[in-house]
Amino acid sequence: MTSFFRDLLVAIGERGRNLVDLQQASPQSKDLPAIAKALLSQKGEASGIALADDFFSLYEKLETAELDHFFNILAEQFGPDIDSVRKIIGELGDHPTAEAVLELHKKAEPQRQELFRRLNQVPEGTLKLVRLREDLLERLDKNPRLAEVDADLHHLFHSWFNRGFLVLKRITWSTPASVLEKIIKYEAVHEIASWEELRQRIEPADRRCYAFFHPVLVEEPLIFVEVALGDEMPDAIEPVIARKRETIKDSDARLATFYSISNCQQGLSGISFGSFLIKQVARELLRELPQLKSFVTLSPVPGFKSWLLKLVKNKKYTEQGTAPILTPETIGVIKDFLANGWSGATGKQQTLEKNLLPLSAWYFLNAKDRFNKPYDFVARFHLGNGARLERINWLADRSAKSFEQSAGIMVNYLYDLDDIEKNHEAFANDDRVITASIISRMAKYNSSSSQILEETS
Repeated sequence: MTSFFRDLLVAIGERGRNLVDLQQASPQSKDLPAIAKALLSQKGEASGIALADDFFSLYEKLETAELDHFFNILAEQFGPDIDSVRKIIGELGDHPTAEAVLELHKKAEPQRQELFRRLNQVPEGTLKLVRLREDLLERLDKNPRLAEVDADLHHLFHSWFNRGFLVLKRITWSTPASVLEKIIKYEAVHEIASWEELRQRIEPADRRCYAFFHPVLVEEPLIFVEVALGDEMPDAIEPVIARKRETIKDSDARLATFYSISNCQQGLSGISFGSFLIKQVARELLRELPQLKSFVTLSPVPGFKSWLLKLVKNKKYTEQGTAPILTPETIGVIKDFLANGWSGATGKQQTLEKNLLPLSAWYFLNAKDRFNKPYDFVARFHLGNGARLERINWLADRSAKSFEQSAGIMVNYLYDLDDIEKNHEAFANDDRVITASIISRMAKYNSSSSQILEETS
C-alpha cells in the first residue's frame, strides 16, 4: 500500500473519532468484544476505520489469558443468526423463492466474517489479521471449538490471497534489505546463517530465488523458492549450498533444481501457493533460458524417521505381500539408529543403506494417510503438483535436522512439463504415485524366507 493511501486511511480514521461516540467501546475499557460489536453496528466508513484501528490497538496488548477469552467469545457470540436461519428455512419449505434463498445465505454467514472484513479496512489490516490467525492456530489443538473461527478466516484468506492477486518477484542482492532479512528469517529447509550465505544463494549467475508477494503486503514474502542451475540432477545438498564451489554461466545450464521451498506466513496455513509458484518459476526460467531441458527438486523426506519409529515400535510384520526385507538383525540396527543416530550405527552403514533405501521406496509407494495419500507431506505436495518421484539419494543431507526427520535421505522429483497434468490427474483421481521404474523395483525387493512388513500408518 502506498504511503499516500495509508496516510489517507489514517486521516479518515482520525476524523471518524470525532463522528462516533466511543466512550462505551474504547481501548481504555479493555472490552474487545464491545468494540467488535460497535464496529459491526456502524455504517459510516470513517467511524468504522476508527473502531477497527482501536480494535487492533487493544488486541495487540492482550495477554495470553485475555486472548484465550476473546477467541472463545468470537466462537460463541459472533456466529450466524441461528433463529433467523431457522425461520427462513421454515419459509423455504412453504414458499421457496430466490429472495428467501438469498436471505438465507446472508443470515447463515457468521458475523465474524463481516467483522474481519471491516477490520481489514485499516492500514496493514490484512497483515494484522494474518497475525491474528497465527495466535488462533496456536490454540486450535487445545480448543476445537475455535475451528469455526479458523474456518471463517480461511474462507476469507482463500479469496483475498487468490492467485490472481499474487505478484512473482525475483529476489536479488539489490532487493530491499527488509525483504532480504525475511528471506533469512523464513528459510525453513536449509538454514541461512549469515548475509554472506544469502549472497551465495542469490547473486551468482547459476542461482535464483523467487517469491510471491501480495499487493497489500509489500515487504512480506508469502512463499519463496531457491533454484540452482546446472547440467545434472544433484544427489546431495552440500555441493548445492556450499560457499566455495565452481559456478557456471546461466546460459550453459541445462537443468534447474528447486532445492528449498519455504512458506513465510504461518497465519496463511492451508492457503496453497507452492503449486502456482513452481509452475510460474519454471515458465519464467524457460523464457529467460530456453535451453533448459529439465526441472527437478532436491527434497527432504520429513515424515520418514517418524514412520520408521512407528514401524519398529508397533512390530507389525507379516509374511504376506511384497515389501523390503526386515530381518531381526536389520530391526536391531534400525533401533540403534533411531535411539542413537549415526553413532549407534557405527560399522553398520552398509547394512542400513541396504535396507533403508528399499524401505524408503516402499514408504513412498505404500505408506498412506487417512485420505489414502502419501504419509509424507512433501511427497503429497510435489506428487499433487504433477511431479514424478525420480530418485532416492542416500545420505544426501548430513545436517542434524535431516537426520532427525529424514534419516539423511533426500529425493529428486522430476517436473516434466509435458506430463504434469497427466500425473496430477492420476494422483488426484486414482491415488497413483507416479515414480521412476527403478524405485518401483526397489520397493518390491523381498525374500520369501524373510519377514516382510505391512503398511503401518
